[in-house]
Amino acid sequence: MIGGGIMSATLATLVSELDNTRSMTLIEQAERFGNESSDAWNNAGTGHAGYCELNYTPQSNDGSVSPDRALAINEQFENSLQFWSSLTQKGVFARSEDFIKQVPHLSWVKGEQASRFLAERHRSLSKNALFDGMEYSNDPSELNQWLPLITAGRSSNESMAATRVQHGSDVNFGALTRMSAVHLSSLENVDVRVSSRVVNLDKQGDRWHVTVQNVKSGERTVFNSGFVFIGAGGASLSLLQKSGVKEAKGYGGFPVSGIWLACQNEELALSHNAKVYSQAEVGAPPMSVPHLDTRYIDGKPALLFGPFAGFTTKFLKQGNILDLIRSVRLDNIANLLHVARNNWSLTQYLVKEALSSRDARLTHLNGFLPHADHSEWQLRRAGQRVQIIKTGARGKGSLEFGTEVLATKDRSLAALMGASPGASTCVSAMLDVIERCMPELTQGSHLVTLQSLIPSYGHSLKNDAQLLANVRAFTHSTLGLSDSVSTVPSFLESNPHMESTLC
Repeated sequence: MIGGGIMSATLATLVSELDNTRSMTLIEQAERFGNESSDAWNNAGTGHAGYCELNYTPQSNDGSVSPDRALAINEQFENSLQFWSSLTQKGVFARSEDFIKQVPHLSWVKGEQASRFLAERHRSLSKNALFDGMEYSNDPSELNQWLPLITAGRSSNESMAATRVQHGSDVNFGALTRMSAVHLSSLENVDVRVSSRVVNLDKQGDRWHVTVQNVKSGERTVFNSGFVFIGAGGASLSLLQKSGVKEAKGYGGFPVSGIWLACQNEELALSHNAKVYSQAEVGAPPMSVPHLDTRYIDGKPALLFGPFAGFTTKFLKQGNILDLIRSVRLDNIANLLHVARNNWSLTQYLVKEALSSRDARLTHLNGFLPHADHSEWQLRRAGQRVQIIKTGARGKGSLEFGTEVLATKDRSLAALMGASPGASTCVSAMLDVIERCMPELTQGSHLVTLQSLIPSYGHSLKNDAQLLANVRAFTHSTLGLSDSVSTVPSFLESNPHMESTLC
């Protein structure tokens, strides 16, 4: 497994739980796991569940709002919560509060038209039990309670509205990744290597020869493996290209940088106690959606605003400015040029954002916090996102804004590509890898184990309100996302370890 981020750590942990006889090697070029996109400062830390992200619920011309993508993402995040809860109950993670905190998720909009959209969004989503805890308000006094920093000093006549889900979360994916790596390194059949870089991938027969170089000593080692997973964030594309698999033909990457405005006034962060998402400006891309978040990083609360997207040619935060140029191939150049031509306004927007001054970014902040003390806010680099470019349905290059698992026909290699919603759906994404490349781990006794780890596996939470209630009673009490429940969920009756722990 190449890459020491949340994806490789999740896949390795899943496989080790399902079959602890399998030998695995995890390879990371940095000195520790979770150092790039998974690190807390490099991502939003939002447990993406569709509660507050308005771009997940597009509005049609007739005013209706489609809930489909938000429902799908919510179910995927529920898988993550179940897996993390099970690992916490088993003692794999000693303290869930080291990687997840309850932080309410809010959507906040200004103006009559935006308020009508938010009301319709609430109506559409709250029909499903996945969102039945979502509250809507346009009452100034109630909004003052929900958003004390944002509403402070505003006129009561200003048209605003918000929705709130109190069991939202802030997730430190860097901490979660490193906790997983510590656990994996304690297992007999798992070899965890840092300061190691993959320099070649060569398929010989039905085996992969993976050449790994120690970045400090220069020593090279060749691993012989029947399966390779590439979860190296922005570096996944170049590794796929090294592999030469035909499934990677036509793929390219569109790198996007990020910058936060960060405030480490702990009292202010605790007073806000929310992740507040709003709408992108007219004509701006989805990745530009601003949000003001209470974060917990290194055990301390902080406020982050942004991220401000920008243009870059690096595929990793610690990457090379030639990454984009080096990714150009004969098989993807047509797609790259087509995307560049049809998304020129996006490129211009990103370049403009990259050149924005601190004062310009503070002006954006004032849209959320009119009375922000600018001296408390500092610029901080976020991680890189590499959006997918691939051959679209019409045979032309298409720019994708989601996450995608690419797997070879012979099931010998898989890779994770793309960005949002990313880490929040890591368990669902890695289950996809297992289902496509190791289907035997979803059958027989392995299936029983899998369903003990993720009780809703094989079922639809959006169509089973009782199962959802049982699952959330378990996950919310285990992870501290709500008040503890007074009864043991029915599906835990067959799992004595969980039942005794809950009781």
